[in-house]
Amino acid sequence: MGGFLFGYDSAVINGAVEGIRGRFGVGSAALGAVIAIPLLGAALGAMAAGRLADRVGRPRVMQVAAVLFAVSALGSMLPLTVWDLAFWRALGGVAIGMASVIAPAYIAEVAPAAQRGRLASFQQAAIVLGIAVSQLVNWGLLSLADGDQRGALFGLEAWQVMLGVEVLPAVLYGLLALRIPESPRHLVAQGRTEEARRVLAAVEADGADVDAVVARIESRLRGEHKPRLRDLVGGRSGLLPIVWVGIGLSVFQQLVGINVIFYYSSSLWQSVGVDPGSSFLYSFTTSIINVLGTVIAMLFVDRIGRKPLALVGSAGMAVSLALAAWAFSFRTEIDGAIALPDAQGAVALVAAHAFVLFFALSWGVVVWVMLGEIFPTRIRAAALGVAASAQWIANWLITVSFPSLSDWNLSGSYVMYAAFALLSIPFIVRFVPETKGRSLEDMG
Repeated sequence: MGGFLFGYDSAVINGAVEGIRGRFGVGSAALGAVIAIPLLGAALGAMAAGRLADRVGRPRVMQVAAVLFAVSALGSMLPLTVWDLAFWRALGGVAIGMASVIAPAYIAEVAPAAQRGRLASFQQAAIVLGIAVSQLVNWGLLSLADGDQRGALFGLEAWQVMLGVEVLPAVLYGLLALRIPESPRHLVAQGRTEEARRVLAAVEADGADVDAVVARIESRLRGEHKPRLRDLVGGRSGLLPIVWVGIGLSVFQQLVGINVIFYYSSSLWQSVGVDPGSSFLYSFTTSIINVLGTVIAMLFVDRIGRKPLALVGSAGMAVSLALAAWAFSFRTEIDGAIALPDAQGAVALVAAHAFVLFFALSWGVVVWVMLGEIFPTRIRAAALGVAASAQWIANWLITVSFPSLSDWNLSGSYVMYAAFALLSIPFIVRFVPETKGRSLEDMG
């Protein structure tokens, strides 16, 4: 549910972009700021989640995140101005950041070793499922409002209901977080060894030596080195080379413009003459493609390796984005109506879906897998924090800039994204190590 709400809250704004623009009469720059501000909140939430979890426990942080998701949904549904809408969206961003950290951490600490990888992969699957469901809900609500994002629905405008519906999965998340056990690792760290034994007895396989598991946790806690940022310093470039590789992976993942599709696709299609109903349908179908691509990546990432999968994705994204840029260059305005010629419209639609597919089956999964593998153990936590922060910042830059870039030159924007996809190929070949089949201890 944490992953689901991560995806849902990130993408639900897609259905409200034009409604917000019309309701508050904001320009492209202000609109971009409102859409992107949850990403800054997410960076804050991600930084706070780890320390908070060590103090109050993992399920408690999930409960806090659930409350923030619910309050954000209700506040976003009933804003008085565009700026208090931005505040409520930023609050939801804090919850996203917390969920993005605490869910995989909890899974790693509770899941038996034999199921850990499979359960961890469900986190990514839950994120893309949340994106898909948010677009399906938006499409359904738009249909109830006769295709008008500002149409009356339950006494509100349709876009307001879209943002408010999230309170339902948020409440479910909070209720489920009340039912799950505390992490055994956290219990041992707090000296609550007997409680840790009871949790391990419930989740480990029958016959497992619970005392041995507790002893191993205690040993690791005693010998644990908490990495600091200064541990990442080294070399002529300021940081260790492998840290720059992690930052590069994170930044390239965002600079190809994937979140333009998830945050702005409904608005994007309407800007080239597609009617609102069809634009919402296309947003839903691209999110389904995202789910399918993620499943493909989960099936093949351990079979063919990380680098080959990333290279296939980069090449596919570069071609798809270039085709989309070419198609968008034919956008014309006739008697006040904006449209693409039929052939270019079809190319744009296929290219957008292909782009999402190539991203999902490669960079969408591979980057997170590699970030967990490429760093030496002694710096892994700190390096991951730096790489994740770089990813949130790059995501924010792309998201906040797209409305203004689109007004300037939509085709030019996609040329830029295609260039970044193309540049990622030599980056992978030259700098990124293959981690398939290598133990974490081998990553020196």
